[in-house]
Amino acid sequence: MTTRTRTPVTPARTSEMVIDDGDDGEETILLVDSVATRPKRERPGSIRTLVAMPAYNEETSIAKTVVGARQHADAVLVVDDGSKDDTVPIAEALGAMVIRHTTNKGYGGALQTIFSTARDLGAEELVIIDSDGQHSPGEIPRLLAELRRGNDVVIGSAGEACASCGTKVPDTTVPGRFGAYGRRAIEAIRIGGNGVSAGTEILAQVRGMRVAGVPAARPSTDGPRYRGKRIAVVIPAYNEEELIGEVLDGIPDYVAKVYVVNDGSADATGAIIEDYSRRDPRIVPIHHNPNRGVGAAITTGYKRAVTDGMEIAAVMAGDNQMDPAYLPSLLDPIVDGRAEYTKGNRLINEAYRTGMPPWRSFGNSLLTFLTKVASGYWQMMDPQNGYTAISTKALAELPLDSVYQGYGYCNNLLVWLNIHNMTVRDVAIPARYGREKSKIRYSTYIPRVSKLLLGNFLFRLKTKYIQMGFHPLAFFYAAGAVLTPIGMIGGLVTLWEKLVMGYPVLFVHGVLSFLVFMMGMQFLLFAMLFDMQANSAVGH
Repeated sequence: MTTRTRTPVTPARTSEMVIDDGDDGEETILLVDSVATRPKRERPGSIRTLVAMPAYNEETSIAKTVVGARQHADAVLVVDDGSKDDTVPIAEALGAMVIRHTTNKGYGGALQTIFSTARDLGAEELVIIDSDGQHSPGEIPRLLAELRRGNDVVIGSAGEACASCGTKVPDTTVPGRFGAYGRRAIEAIRIGGNGVSAGTEILAQVRGMRVAGVPAARPSTDGPRYRGKRIAVVIPAYNEEELIGEVLDGIPDYVAKVYVVNDGSADATGAIIEDYSRRDPRIVPIHHNPNRGVGAAITTGYKRAVTDGMEIAAVMAGDNQMDPAYLPSLLDPIVDGRAEYTKGNRLINEAYRTGMPPWRSFGNSLLTFLTKVASGYWQMMDPQNGYTAISTKALAELPLDSVYQGYGYCNNLLVWLNIHNMTVRDVAIPARYGREKSKIRYSTYIPRVSKLLLGNFLFRLKTKYIQMGFHPLAFFYAAGAVLTPIGMIGGLVTLWEKLVMGYPVLFVHGVLSFLVFMMGMQFLLFAMLFDMQANSAVGH
């Protein structure tokens, strides 16, 4: 559901310098609190130029974009797509109209709202710009100038021939992310809600109209990007001298940084990484000495990704088990704002498990169930899959130093993600087995991780349902955990009394034990049901 609402004017957090604003929104320093009491622009009945931007957790960049856009528009519209940070109060404090999606709809949903609102407002010109600072508001006049030359659509990039509309449009830019639209196009464009296909939809719907391309300025931060986002890949490596080279050779060109963490290897892994880093500036070698565990290695890479300003950090193993061709499938839900964390899922069907040893398949299935209970992500599968991606905004919020540092970190990380109410999505990715040799010994790994998950489960109940909030499901779990074993023990004692001692107590003691057992089971099942309902919005 989309609601139009105004949140409190003053941002929730302490004021700080948030804007560099000059003629093009880039030079004068303002304080959020200093502008919080400015009279807001009243919503007009009809406007000529509307600048609109989708926003999702953009508190660090929204102010600069809004203020810069305001220099060139009659009104600025921010469509907030379910942000959890201070994006909305900052935008409203700066005089923007804000339409807030109560749930995250993704980029396509935001574009739907933008075009429908532009029609409602009777806007003659609509400029759409990303709110994350990828495009400078100083480019808006160039788009408008081209639009006012008689074009219906202007897309902010260099143009090549467009097969669908028969005119010059960009070959690389996604229409809808940065462009200008005249009245005719505003009335014609209806977005279906899919952010990935929005550009194709726009081009199809403006066929026959006059479409132009304008060269866009380079992003403020140079370097490779995937759909406008800076991507990092973290590679933990321990004694992987045979395979680490193949992993590094396969890293896609759109990855900006590759943090390869040599976790105290005794072989030539460290030397190979250093050699690659001299040939590829994206590769950042990091060495642990001595070995600290796979969780510690990944945590080190995560921290470096946050420090370096990356926007999404993926994890790929150093043993070449993870096919880089599937990396976009992990990145897209995060780029579209549909998840904070994505992970591979090899268990979704039998074909995807091809090549997985039976013992490993059984172990994964068992740990899947235990991790569902412990983490609260009841729809999640294959928690041992290390092929993952996470937004660095989520990483900045998580207590990374508290995440388990050995094997089992991925299970423990899910618990922390649930405590922080972060959305997790599974992505179907087939298993890939080659020359790697698993270092996991399931005979000891499963008992150790099971013990870890029990502690994680109790910690999650205490933290999420007692300390941070309250839900009676914690007491349902406790009652079930007490009554169910009492009923089982009572049944065994009853059998001993009847069969060994010969006491005539089978009916009375047996019925009482059965009732206690069933009562305990009911408490457990209701607790699970409440837990599923409480987490239905964050797990898919």
